[in-house]
Amino acid sequence: MIEAVSCGGVVIFRGKILVLYKHFHNKYEGWVLPKGTVEEDEKYPETALREVLEESGATASIKKYIGKSQYTFNVPEDMVSKEVHWYLMMADSYYSKPQREEYFTDSGYYKYHEAYHLLKFPNEKQILEKAYNEYLEMKKNNLWIK
Repeated sequence: MIEAVSCGGVVIFRGKILVLYKHFHNKYEGWVLPKGTVEEDEKYPETALREVLEESGATASIKKYIGKSQYTFNVPEDMVSKEVHWYLMMADSYYSKPQREEYFTDSGYYKYHEAYHLLKFPNEKQILEKAYNEYLEMKKNNLWIK
């Protein structure tokens, strides 16, 4: 079993959530949240911010740690156990540009219910729900200030 750690973000700007569409050689298609692998000597928040910027072009700041999701998937001759650490982030603008090298073909900011239904994976839907509730709570308490 291969163990892998990634970090990512639920990126929000003016109440809308950033999602990316990945299309990989007709083998994989779907909307996802930005995330990626932790590099050597990199702290989790640094990874999350870097991956959001690389995959979407969005500049964001971390507001809060949301939690982690865990899942497994198969690769040729082995199984990967993946842990993803998630952060609630505030974007600087609606700007996004999908990273073609990673097979992202579209990106954008969507209303919560749209983003929720677009997302491919149940664990990302759960993280989105948790993050969005945190966002609403922060907004209510005037802690979501730009």
